[in-house]
Amino acid sequence: MEPLTIYLAGEIHSGWRDRFRKALDAKGVTAHFVGPQEAHDRSDDVGEDILGPQPNPRYRDLMGARVNTLRTRVLMRKADLAVAYFGDKYRQWNTASDAGAAAASDLPLILVRAEGLIHALKELDALATVTTETLEQAAEAVAYIFE
Repeated sequence: MEPLTIYLAGEIHSGWRDRFRKALDAKGVTAHFVGPQEAHDRSDDVGEDILGPQPNPRYRDLMGARVNTLRTRVLMRKADLAVAYFGDKYRQWNTASDAGAAAASDLPLILVRAEGLIHALKELDALATVTTETLEQAAEAVAYIFE
């Protein structure tokens, strides 16, 4: 079986992606990973970098969001599945947006969220293919594909 391409949706301020990669590696799963721009300043500045200065902060954010959405859509269409991680500290709306986009496009979605976020993420939970509470459980679910 070919290695999977996994879209890693989630906040960019912690090392959760590395933890997930290591958990998959420990299970002998080879995968190619794609996801949002992890360089925060680049992600924030990309709209003006490409389209030039915007008239105010609202349009600056909107143009950056549009370019980031282009990236997300292209990479998701190339992915075999998505893992959306909601950590304790950084709960960003773009993670919810990416998770919803994955589910809406029929991309299998593994939602990773702590027990304390059950109520807050109930709609995404209903859209997910699998919901786990830890990255290790998510890695086990991916490894199961190869059994």
